[in-house]
Amino acid sequence: MGKRTPGTDNALFSELVELMARLRSPSGCPWDREQDHRSLRPCLLEETYEVLEAIDRDDPDALRQELGDLLLQVIFHAQLAEEAGRFDIGKVVQGIRDKLVARHPHVFGDSSADTPDEVLHQWDSLKRQERGEDSADPITQVPPSLPALSRAQVVQRRAGRAGISRDGAQAKSAAEAALAQLAQDSGDRQVAQAAVGELLLAAVDLARVADVDAEQALRERVEELIGEIRQRGARD
Repeated sequence: MGKRTPGTDNALFSELVELMARLRSPSGCPWDREQDHRSLRPCLLEETYEVLEAIDRDDPDALRQELGDLLLQVIFHAQLAEEAGRFDIGKVVQGIRDKLVARHPHVFGDSSADTPDEVLHQWDSLKRQERGEDSADPITQVPPSLPALSRAQVVQRRAGRAGISRDGAQAKSAAEAALAQLAQDSGDRQVAQAAVGELLLAAVDLARVADVDAEQALRERVEELIGEIRQRGARD
């Protein structure tokens, strides 16, 4: 890898921003001109998952390409916002730069944080202060649009850092109770749904206690299952 040249990097970034502006111009691309923030939601989600897939495959070339596609989505949304007179890509960059400095006082200030856990506690505390949130509510602003399993992980992780989540024994007991409820279910779909929800929540809680990413664990197990099904199909 060659030596980085900030001036060249800045020029390339500016060129990309200008390219997006041209695509949105009257002489640009009809498809790009037609888009808005909402219509681009599926694209943003797809590109995010493609980045994750490249990471899972440990494929640096694919990761480089997918990160570029994800960056394009950021620039696209910033261009839309600029056209609407709300903000531009410069404000986006400045905002994340300022946030990184403010959220790392142990690096850029006089605070101290010697372990990753201390860093996370400090990060959450600073975030709540910035938003004016009640420090007793660690789950405020967990995006409801997250996939349910990922959202459960975030909620339980934040609750755990605040010392208000279940421990491993409690999570296991909850899972066992949910399984027992399912076994006794007499066909009431609402009861079954509540029991399955509790079972999944308990599984995520056990993953947190074991320091396992539940989303990744399930993803890998599904891939294994697909392989098993294919092998059975080949034998049949």
